[in-house]
Amino acid sequence: MTVRPEAPSWRLVVIVPLVLACLSMIGPFSIDTPFPAFAEMGREFDAGSSQLQLIVTVYLGSFAAMSIFHGPLSDALGRRPVMLVSLVVYVAASIGCAFAPGLGWLLVCRALQGLSAGGATIVSRTVIRDLFEGATAQRLMSRVAVIFGIAPAIGPIVGGLVLQLGRWPLVFVFQAGLGVALILAVLLLLPETLPRERRVPLRVGSVLGGLVAVARETAFHRLAWATALIFGAQFLYIGGAAIFVVDVLGQGELDFWKLFVPMIGSMMFGSWLCGRAAGRITARRLISLGCTISFTGGVVGVLVAASPLATDLPWAVVGLSLIALGNGMTYPTMQLLLLDLFPERLGAVVSMSSFLALVLNAVTAVALTPFVGTSALGFATAALVGVGAGQLLWAWHCALEDRDCAVEGTTAEREPIELL
Repeated sequence: MTVRPEAPSWRLVVIVPLVLACLSMIGPFSIDTPFPAFAEMGREFDAGSSQLQLIVTVYLGSFAAMSIFHGPLSDALGRRPVMLVSLVVYVAASIGCAFAPGLGWLLVCRALQGLSAGGATIVSRTVIRDLFEGATAQRLMSRVAVIFGIAPAIGPIVGGLVLQLGRWPLVFVFQAGLGVALILAVLLLLPETLPRERRVPLRVGSVLGGLVAVARETAFHRLAWATALIFGAQFLYIGGAAIFVVDVLGQGELDFWKLFVPMIGSMMFGSWLCGRAAGRITARRLISLGCTISFTGGVVGVLVAASPLATDLPWAVVGLSLIALGNGMTYPTMQLLLLDLFPERLGAVVSMSSFLALVLNAVTAVALTPFVGTSALGFATAALVGVGAGQLLWAWHCALEDRDCAVEGTTAEREPIELL
């Protein structure tokens, strides 16, 4: 039975969101933790920057390929089994990375990491919607987003600190230890939130049917692509951090925090604002405000990048920080709007939206970053295109909602749910 928001227990309001946030962190955390070790790995494997970029690309590509299945499998098997099996595989893959004798073996294990990391990152998003709705769901989703936002910031920082204790394999040993800790957290602290009577049959037709139903909904695509494009503008800097920080800004292997701290700090503040806004303003107004802030950040980023301050800190990350602030305000609420489209297929919705975003990010890392990564202006221009396209999709969605509501004689601007 779904837990109603009128009387949530302390464990559900505090402990469960904390565990879910840590589970959602493992995917983004695993992307950029190895960044500070790239120089050492390049020397050991005799690999250039383009070859080392495959460490990111392979991970993202395999994450995207498997992301489409994690959610539907959790709709059929339950949330905990999918997360636990995925974490076990993740730990094994991390150990394989640590003992890789060459770049080829490392890439194979990174692919296995990507295939498994989504079981925790993707499925964890469905649990809050399993349990809560309305303003309570928005507040808890924003809390998860705050902690989730720490991952890209602390990833390269932790990687750099680990390197002070030894060679690059220790980075992956640390990731394996994190996986073990999350397995224990799921076993001891996280309840199963999808009872058997609410599960879908574990059949290929049923699993694929759910994905097809989601993919055929045009409102899903408007919302999912708006989210993916705006966050993709921010991810451009995350996935290309090794290029942006070292090559463009001329910083060292321990200086990634100069990019990630202001960016992720802004996103966390935006997520906090999202939680405070729950029940006070409508989801539509909040998302519109966040999209506008992100677009403004894109414009500011281009103006700074075209000026003599292009590579001077902190000016070089001001526009990016505004993009991240808008993302923090919109992302949790946009996720709830997506989930509410198919309340009986939460896993399929999360998987499909994650798949679209990850494919976009992987293509960006492979096809776009090598070309735009030659200058601060290249990064900023690509980011502006992303946030601009995302805002146009959101405006299109709102216009279609208004048209449909005018036909039906209703209003798209629902009243906010009162704070509890």
